Amino acid sequence: MYPDLNRNEMPLSLSYLMEPEVLANPYPLYHKLRSTDPVYWDPFLHAWLVTRYEDVVTVLTRFSSDRTPTPDYLTALGLEELTPLARLMVKQVIFLDPPDHRRIRGLLSVAFTPRRIEKLRGHIQKVADDLLDRVQGQEQMDIVTDLAYPLPAIVIAEILGVPASDWQTLTRWSLDFGQILGNFQHNPDRIEQMVRSTEEMCEYLLAILKERRRVPREDLISWLIAAEVSGDRLTEKEILANVVLTLVAGLETTINLIGNGIYVLLRHPEQLKKLQTEPQLIVSAVEELLRYESPSQHTARLAATDMELGGKIIRKRQAVIAMVGAANRDPERFPDPDMFDICRQNNKHIAFGWGSHFCFGAPLARLEGQIVIQTVFRRFPHLRLSDGEIAWRDNLGLRGPANLPVWL
Repeated sequence: MYPDLNRNEMPLSLSYLMEPEVLANPYPLYHKLRSTDPVYWDPFLHAWLVTRYEDVVTVLTRFSSDRTPTPDYLTALGLEELTPLARLMVKQVIFLDPPDHRRIRGLLSVAFTPRRIEKLRGHIQKVADDLLDRVQGQEQMDIVTDLAYPLPAIVIAEILGVPASDWQTLTRWSLDFGQILGNFQHNPDRIEQMVRSTEEMCEYLLAILKERRRVPREDLISWLIAAEVSGDRLTEKEILANVVLTLVAGLETTINLIGNGIYVLLRHPEQLKKLQTEPQLIVSAVEELLRYESPSQHTARLAATDMELGGKIIRKRQAVIAMVGAANRDPERFPDPDMFDICRQNNKHIAFGWGSHFCFGAPLARLEGQIVIQTVFRRFPHLRLSDGEIAWRDNLGLRGPANLPVWL
């Protein structure tokens, strides 16, 4: 059973997030961790949990991202079935330290420029309107299945240069791979499905990549093939790994931002009314939504050497879980952190990470969130939540509702 947070029961652990009621509202658990022991050794996960804003920034800045086991290491452990996942992850920019991280990040940035993202504004608006046209005249819709899933998948398909009609397949692959990125438990019953989805996704994208080498187009895969910095180019394995990362991160973040955003605004009608009255507040509203219900709740790092943090000695290669969701509710950094305020000032949240590993897809996610949320409440000004409980996704690191039925 999950301990009563009003009592002094220990040990605490992130493993309690597997309890549905805690998954629905993890913030009392985060508060207890932060106030009781902000740099805490989790005896169940064998990892340090870091929950204060300043400490999380330190972890994201100074600790190692090189935490993915190599295929050879997994084979030595008798876990050969996981090697297709490891082959990708060891090449993905989020799991690299300098100089490899700096090199690949620089090449990715050549393709992922703000100018190219801004050119998508009209396309995103059209996709949002097309999806909402389908439910116009209905009494109800599900924000997650009817909007949050298809929109970013259709947009990312456009960016990659693959058929938009494949959005459901792209989403299925993304959700399966997201289980690896978001869940710290081993998921032994899902390994076969995750590996199968990864292999299917790689086969699909490799065929596109080979075709783009032959006939380049105006799409991300072609840009990555052509990207060059000081004579350096990405290898085929690096392109494949980071196209997968772009696909998965681009879908996961935006799916959850849309679902969380509409849910939170409907739960705070006074803030929603303010946004509807002053639509120019959409930029600060989305930033507050990212802080208040961060789509990514935690990320892991390793201690590069023996290090001191919060009065604790963290030994070399020990795992540290940087609790982004807790840091974004830290009262030492955000006044009244549990209050949702779309006019919040100095809102330097860390929903997209920090420093050199700041999410390079953040401008796209922000743009999609702003357009979709504003369009939904402009077209359906009387939108309200349906009766019944909201089920939250069982991905412990990537937070969002699994369903969100609403009355139109």
